[in-house]
Amino acid sequence: MLIAGDIGGTKTELAIFSSEAGPHFPLAQEKFHSADYPSLQAIVKEFLIRTKQSPDKACFAVAGPVIDGRVKTTNLPWVMEEAGLARALNLNPHSVHLINDLEAIARSIPFLRPNDVQTINAGVGVPKGAIAVIAPGTGLGESFLTWDDSSYVAHSSEGGHSDFAPTDDRQIRLLEYMRTKFDHVSFEHVCSGIGIPHIYGYLRDVEHMAETPDVGKLITSASDSSIVIINHAFVTQNPSKICSATIDVFVSILASEAANLALKVLANGGVYMAGGVVLNILAALQRPAFMQSFKRKGRFAELMDKIPIHVVVNMAGLTGAAVAGLDSSTRF
Repeated sequence: MLIAGDIGGTKTELAIFSSEAGPHFPLAQEKFHSADYPSLQAIVKEFLIRTKQSPDKACFAVAGPVIDGRVKTTNLPWVMEEAGLARALNLNPHSVHLINDLEAIARSIPFLRPNDVQTINAGVGVPKGAIAVIAPGTGLGESFLTWDDSSYVAHSSEGGHSDFAPTDDRQIRLLEYMRTKFDHVSFEHVCSGIGIPHIYGYLRDVEHMAETPDVGKLITSASDSSIVIINHAFVTQNPSKICSATIDVFVSILASEAANLALKVLANGGVYMAGGVVLNILAALQRPAFMQSFKRKGRFAELMDKIPIHVVVNMAGLTGAAVAGLDSSTRF
């Protein structure tokens, strides 16, 4: 019995898995609002009391770099250690593992079923070719997979914190605006849940796009203003122009960085996009503008057009943590 978790800056998902049922069929599952708890241990203990389960091993996917079994979460004030988690959960120290959340998503890719993805660009995938993974959630995660003799191997990355590189005049002005707020402007600052309000602020304050008073109040008072912006960009009746423009800029930046990652690892096996933000803006990703930005790589435009692009619509982080935890051959 395995307890697996996907620990994000906004929500934590926990589930119990068995080797018999496999990674797609949890025996129990629940979501928690991460910021409501002082630690992962507190959430896990509450979950196990509710489910009345006694797992004998654990694997948690965490948003942050895992080094020597320890991680400080990027968008939460938590520090986690495998040894401390094992003690708190009364488990063998060698049976508790922490992995980067994007490594977990990458681990899930070879196990995805047809209904787990929506295809943005069919492309022409190369068998056993490298695969790129990009996931805008609260922050921006990136990872990739390479083929190793008989199977894919997942690699973690902190590429989301690399320097934001604008690709047009508007994005250049956005970068200038962001530099008044941050010494280092990363892709995460403009291509994630925490980045969407920054784009909105730029359009309002620099380009002076009109802000609907009611929408402005909702954004100011919301605990997650990115959701408010997304919702008002996609409402059927009278969508907000500034919210729609925010999503258009976001999609352009996401397409450009997804293409950057694809070039860096030569992802002719495909690009997979995951994360809560992607699911909420799926309709925008299916418009021609996404592929236009993705292919804007000069002499490599034809190569970019051949790369398959998919959106993962299931809980890839949780599935990947379960895959890693259930596989006795996994190398942590």
